[in-house]
Amino acid sequence: MAKITFEPLKKCHIEGIIEIETLCFAVPWSENAFLQEIDNEIAYYIVARDGQDIVGYGGMWLILDEAHITNVAVTPQRQREGIAHQIVAGLIAKADACRITSMTLEVRVSNMAAIHLYKTFGFLEAAIRKDYYEDNHEDALIMWRKSLNK
Repeated sequence: MAKITFEPLKKCHIEGIIEIETLCFAVPWSENAFLQEIDNEIAYYIVARDGQDIVGYGGMWLILDEAHITNVAVTPQRQREGIAHQIVAGLIAKADACRITSMTLEVRVSNMAAIHLYKTFGFLEAAIRKDYYEDNHEDALIMWRKSLNK
């Protein structure tokens, strides 16, 4: 197994990202949505690669002094290897470098693995968005993290 490397999202990664989206999410983002994110001035996405294989990715929007994590996903066969942890750490490092003072995200209330991951980075449960997910009307847990670099 090669060492996991990280790089900014490029058009050449979209096919691999869509494959992961389809495997990981009931309502995956479209190819067009990711193409728009590449050109979105407030968006920052990183791709995790094992050699030539895309094994995960994560993204966020940087809005003034806040970051909103939009996606974090790892291909199912590579989950529980610490890749998502490295992706979130990379997003936080970028946010800190941009002098972001707080970060937020929504996560399914049933996704205990993701909730645990975010808590390890200091994200705290803040509120519930009722019926947030369109596929099954599951609630979303809103989590916030305040920067240590204020």
